[in-house]
Amino acid sequence: MTDSIENQEIQERLRLIESMIAEGRRTTGRWGWSFVLWGVAYYVAFAWSAAGRSSLAWPVTMIAAGIVTAFMSSRKARNHPRTAIGRAIGSIWMTMGISLFVLEISLAYSGRLDNHISLAIVGSMLAVANGASGIILRWKMQLACALVWLAMAEVACFGAEMQGLIAFLAATFFCQIVFGIYAMVCESRRRGLSGVVHA
Repeated sequence: MTDSIENQEIQERLRLIESMIAEGRRTTGRWGWSFVLWGVAYYVAFAWSAAGRSSLAWPVTMIAAGIVTAFMSSRKARNHPRTAIGRAIGSIWMTMGISLFVLEISLAYSGRLDNHISLAIVGSMLAVANGASGIILRWKMQLACALVWLAMAEVACFGAEMQGLIAFLAATFFCQIVFGIYAMVCESRRRGLSGVVHA
């Protein structure tokens, strides 16, 4: 009798964990737009800095993307209750974004930043955020993004400057834009299957 109760309790806990992971994936799917937004922001900042050699390109573009993200996330927060996994994933990304911004700005203004270091830092931090999210959500596609970002960081460390830039642009395309679109499509399909229609 005790074994039966323990087995039932274990099965209930496993179902709860599985439902929390599924909700975490749905939450990430609802945030697919932000992956696309930041991917486009990276391209805009890169093009602006390459064309004009302006030291303001990255800070201005990243602040603008941050403001858009904050505005859009506050609107989304009204429509969807926050879950424990959603808060955990959001905390990872917020901490990574703030840390990356402060570190890159500090290195740039101290004169100690070059393209190899910058790309290696960006790739490594995005690998950590994607990897932690992918592990928590058990989402192989996001884990693949972590590996791509980590590979990009390695190319930035050991490759020529142009190889690092090409690797960054490719990783941005696949891990931000393509993954963001993929997440939005997954979320759209899920809503379609559950019969939810938004006018």
